[in-house]
Amino acid sequence: MPSISDKGRAMPSSPIRKLAPYADEAKRKGRRVYHLNIGQPDIPTPDVALNAIRNLGNKVIEYSHSAGNESYRRKLAAFYNRIGIKIEYSDLLITTGGSEAILFALNSCVNPGEEVITPEPFYANYNGFATSAGIKIVPVTSYIQDDFALPAIGEIENKITSHTKGIIICNPNNPTGYLYSKDEILQLGEIVKKHDLFLFSDEAYREFCYDGAAHFSALDLEGVDDNVIMLDSVSKRYSECGVRIGALVTRNREVIATALKYAQARLSPPGLGQIAGEASIDTPPEYFREVNLEYTARRNFMVDALNRIPGVLCPKPKGAFYTVVKLPVDDADIFARWILEEFEYKNQTVMIAPASGFYSTPGLGKNEARIAYVLNIDDLKNAMEVLGEALRVYPGRTI
Repeated sequence: MPSISDKGRAMPSSPIRKLAPYADEAKRKGRRVYHLNIGQPDIPTPDVALNAIRNLGNKVIEYSHSAGNESYRRKLAAFYNRIGIKIEYSDLLITTGGSEAILFALNSCVNPGEEVITPEPFYANYNGFATSAGIKIVPVTSYIQDDFALPAIGEIENKITSHTKGIIICNPNNPTGYLYSKDEILQLGEIVKKHDLFLFSDEAYREFCYDGAAHFSALDLEGVDDNVIMLDSVSKRYSECGVRIGALVTRNREVIATALKYAQARLSPPGLGQIAGEASIDTPPEYFREVNLEYTARRNFMVDALNRIPGVLCPKPKGAFYTVVKLPVDDADIFARWILEEFEYKNQTVMIAPASGFYSTPGLGKNEARIAYVLNIDDLKNAMEVLGEALRVYPGRTI
């Protein structure tokens, strides 16, 4: 039998999805599973997007330009300009989700064996993207007691070597919900300018900022036009995870030209997804106001509920719709499987994402989990009750 590739063996499983078989089995037993593990919003997709698909007059769903439909790229560029990000339509590529945008960026800018620095915990799929591109993730650790703020600039600079090619951030952050301040982004801008590095800025959660906080894009940095690559997606902004549409945005024309070659190799981004994405730009402002109010209420409820559970520590996220919590357990991976396999409360259970998969440093996140507050408050109430009872009776409880 032929052997699997070394790269295939090294490819990590998703900490978000690897427990899915246990959740499926719990459902087969008739239990209701509250999915706190994945960022799948229950917010309705905007009507303008759904109507564009319902009223589609195309006789053929054809290939688009490899960079995406020009009408969409022009409309998306105009959207960015309205929110203060000054770009041309030729500064962006439409991609198959934000994931492909990240892969294109890494493959275009970083050689196999080179390194990118990122604060940990970080979006778990960065590990997979790095493995696919043959590059190394170098973590700089942020801590729950600091609400996962950006580590000191000196700590980041200490990680820079001759192999370092860039820094990657997610802002607001997945998995922690931390929103990097303008001052923190400016500091990162100084580092990439000083050391001539790329700054890969994943901004898929830009609209999800709370308590009046404002998002500052890396593309608003001055003097580093050739260094900054912004990655974006419609998945969360418009509750359109399934259309698989993202964007790579940079003023660096060489990066665009290089990424286009990867885009040509996969032919074109999804046709129906582009139709939905283009229509979504006409979503009325009140949609976002209502969504923000809803997520603020969910966040406030869940953070309070988690911190009332004995032994649990939960920071208050400033953005996105996740939080990383410290649990009174011996091992969050074991607990997450146990709660699906062996536990039920009123014929209910919950699915969480163990945080170890969001770290690169071995041993970190062992008693932490990422929890997504993408359920309505009634469901969150039930989920928090179930989680509290599970932690009370879990055999590996540490407190």
